[in-house]
Amino acid sequence: MRAALLAATTSAVLLAPVPVGATGASAAPTMRCPRLPAPAASRPPRPSPPPAVPAQRMVGGGALDTAGLVVPAGVAAPPRVSATSWLVADLDSGQVLGGCGPHEYGTPASVQKLLLAATMLPRLDPKQTVTVTDADMNIEPGSSAVGLVAGGRYTIETIWLGLLLNSGNEAANALARLGSGTDSAAGVRAMNEHAHHLGALQTHAVTPSGLDGRGQFTSAYDLALIARACFAQPTFRRYALTEQTSIPAQPAQRTKGFEIQNENQLIYRYPGALGGKTGFTDLARHTYVGAAERGGRRLVVTLLGAESAPARGWEQGAALLDWGFRLPRDAAVGRLVEPGELTATPSAAPSALAAPGAPRPAAASGPARTGSGWLWSVTAVSGATVVALLGGLLWRRRRRMP
Repeated sequence: MRAALLAATTSAVLLAPVPVGATGASAAPTMRCPRLPAPAASRPPRPSPPPAVPAQRMVGGGALDTAGLVVPAGVAAPPRVSATSWLVADLDSGQVLGGCGPHEYGTPASVQKLLLAATMLPRLDPKQTVTVTDADMNIEPGSSAVGLVAGGRYTIETIWLGLLLNSGNEAANALARLGSGTDSAAGVRAMNEHAHHLGALQTHAVTPSGLDGRGQFTSAYDLALIARACFAQPTFRRYALTEQTSIPAQPAQRTKGFEIQNENQLIYRYPGALGGKTGFTDLARHTYVGAAERGGRRLVVTLLGAESAPARGWEQGAALLDWGFRLPRDAAVGRLVEPGELTATPSAAPSALAAPGAPRPAAASGPARTGSGWLWSVTAVSGATVVALLGGLLWRRRRRMP
C-alpha cells in the first residue's frame, strides 16, 4: 500500500555522488550527465529524429539547450540513472529544477498515453457506456492489453482505468476514437494539436498508445508539460492513484469479469506519491513519468531511454524526486511554459519563458485547438522562434544579475 516506506530507491548505487560545477546558459562546456552503468540491451536501430530546431531547444530557457546536465549552481549532485534524458520540475510553479538533455529527442512508449489523457479527458463523460469495436482491438500482437473485448460494453471510466493502470493499448485506441468522434487516427491528430498548444513542440504522436511508429518522438521537457496538464485534472489524479479496479464480465461475448492492478510501483512504495505512468518498448526501452508531494510541494520527474537494471524506471524516478525535494524552493534552471504561451498572437507581449517567477496553479488542460496542424509547420516554428529566443535572452540577463 502507499503508506509502505520506499526501501530500495535511495540505494548507494543510485545516489553515488558525481562532480557538479556551475551550470546555466553561460556555461561553456557540456556537463556530463551522471550515468548509472546498465547492461547492454538488444534493440532495433534508433530512428532518425527530425532536424533540431534551435528555438524548440530553448523553450523554457536557454540553459535547457544542452545535451548534458543542467542543474542550479552549488546544489548537490543528482543521482546516477541509466535514463538517456530526464527532467525534474515543480508541478505548481512550473520551475524546472534540473535535467539531463531535457530537449533531446526520445521515443515515448506508453508514457504517450498521458498525452492521450491530457487531450481526451475533458472531452469524454466518464459515466457514459460505450461499445468497443473490432478496430479498437487492432494492436500489435503480444503488446500490452487490459483485456477488453470487441462488442463489449464498458463505461468510459473503466476504459480510462484500463489505460492508466494496465497500459491497455486497445483502451488507447478506443479512447482516441471516442474522443475524436470519428476514429483513432483523428484522435492522434487531436493529440498532436494539443501537444502544440501545451508548448510540447518536440512531441509528435503516431499511435495513441505509444506503440512505436515512424516519426514518433518526444522529449523529457515535453513530457513534463504533458504531465502537468494531466495532474491539473482532478479525474486524472484520482485515476492515477487507483490501486485496483474490476473489468466487468461481458455475457454476450462469454467473458468473465476480472481484477486489474496499478502497475506503477511508485504509488505503493513512495510516500506522497501522486501517480504517473510507466512505458516500455524494445526501441524506447523504459520510460517513466512520476509525481509526488512533500511538504506542500509537488514535483514531477520524466525519464526516457532507461534500462531496468540495476534500478527500474520508477526507482530511478523516485531517486530524482528525492533529489528535487532536497533542493531549495527557489532553485531553478528554467521553467515549464504555460498552455497557449508559444501560440499567442505575435502582437502579444512575450513572457520570460525561462524566468521562474511567482508560483502559479498547475496548467489547466482544455480541449485541443483545431486547425493548427502538426508542430513542424513553418508558421508555428517561426512564432516559437521569436518567443523562445526572447525568453532565452531574458533568462541569461537574469542569471547574470547580482
